[in-house]
Amino acid sequence: MTATVYIALGSNLGDKSANLLAARAAIAAIMETRIVAHTSVEETEPIGPVHQPTYLNQMLAVETSLSPEQLLSELHVIERQCGRERRERWGPRTLDLDIVKFGEQVVNTSSLTIPHPEIPNREFWKRQIAELETVLGE
Repeated sequence: MTATVYIALGSNLGDKSANLLAARAAIAAIMETRIVAHTSVEETEPIGPVHQPTYLNQMLAVETSLSPEQLLSELHVIERQCGRERRERWGPRTLDLDIVKFGEQVVNTSSLTIPHPEIPNREFWKRQIAELETVLGE
C-alpha cells in the first residue's frame, strides 16, 4: 500500500540551490518512492536562536510504500551524503529533510512525530502544504 508523503527540504549552507537539487534527485532514487509534485522554492529567515544565513525551502509530495521509519532512515542517509552534520539544534545545515505528513498516519515515537509538530509554527510550511494540496487536488 502506498502513502502520499510531504517532505520539507531546507538548506542554508553552501550552494543552497544545488543542495536542494541533489536532495530531490536522491529522493527520486529511493526504492518504492516517486516524486509526484513539488512546490516552488522559497527563501526564508532562519528559525531559532542561532545567527545564521537565510534558508531555501521547498516541499515535495512523494508516493511511497516504505514505512515512515524506513523513509526517515533513507532521508537521514541523504542528509549525511549532502554534508549534514548534526551539531546543534536549530543550527545551520547544508540540508534538512523533514517528513511533514505521511498520508493520514499519526506517528509518535522517540525518533519521529507525524504530522510534524512544527507545522503550526512555520507559515512557509502552511503555504507549501496548501500549494501541494492544490496541485494534487486534495
